Amino acid sequence: MDSYSNLNRDDIRTLLEEKAAGYNKPEFIITDPIQVPKQFSQKENIEISAFITSTISWGNRTAIIKNAIRLMNIMDNDPYQFIINASDSDYRLLKSFVHRTFNGDDCIYFARSLKNIYANYGGLESVFEKGFENNGNIKDTLIHFYSIFFEIPGERTRKHVSNVNKGASGKRLNMFLRWMVRKDSNNVDFGLWNNIPSSALMLPLDVHTGNISRGLGLLKRKQNDWQAVEEVTNVLRLFDPDDPVRYDFALFGMGAFEKFQDGKKQLFSV
Repeated sequence: MDSYSNLNRDDIRTLLEEKAAGYNKPEFIITDPIQVPKQFSQKENIEISAFITSTISWGNRTAIIKNAIRLMNIMDNDPYQFIINASDSDYRLLKSFVHRTFNGDDCIYFARSLKNIYANYGGLESVFEKGFENNGNIKDTLIHFYSIFFEIPGERTRKHVSNVNKGASGKRLNMFLRWMVRKDSNNVDFGLWNNIPSSALMLPLDVHTGNISRGLGLLKRKQNDWQAVEEVTNVLRLFDPDDPVRYDFALFGMGAFEKFQDGKKQLFSV
């Protein structure tokens, strides 16, 4: 990655602009877990399917998409109605689901917790937007959501929702927020929620975006934790203060699809 150190900030911004434009387009959807909520039109179905899909978005992308679609099928491809009306026999249908360490018990907990959120808090949008209204930043918004989500008992499942209050990067929660909040003419992200500004969003930091960010000199911190999320997002805000996480398309695409993280590819031909 040392070969990137001679790039100046204008070069890096130009690169990120070009790469973001290349990935932030409808063709991206067919390779990405966002295709799962894209099959729905009702707002609540989009929110719930997006939240669940983002939660299991680790590991092989093909397996993520396959398993998320399977879970939507278990829910009769109407996750909102399934969750709102679920009986004990309906919950048993979820028992067999598994994606890596996310198992049927976790799935049942998610269904019960989401039912609580939609029945008593006005839904996912209301919970996240209330957290943002109270605090004005994404970290505290995620802490607020975490407290509501785990209002009902279920210690085992806590490992599947990031606790940024303990330093987690919150990659999947930040990705979910990107899907729900960002809006532009390319229509990859949904832009369903209007009371959290795109300017406040934080980068979904994972191994791909972290490695590329370090290689470009955007991130010095070695751990992929919340402190690193703040560091790199603050730099991206210098490039686009209104929509810093659109560069997620560039950073993720370069790492996941173009394998720049191996340190051997050059960013520019000389």
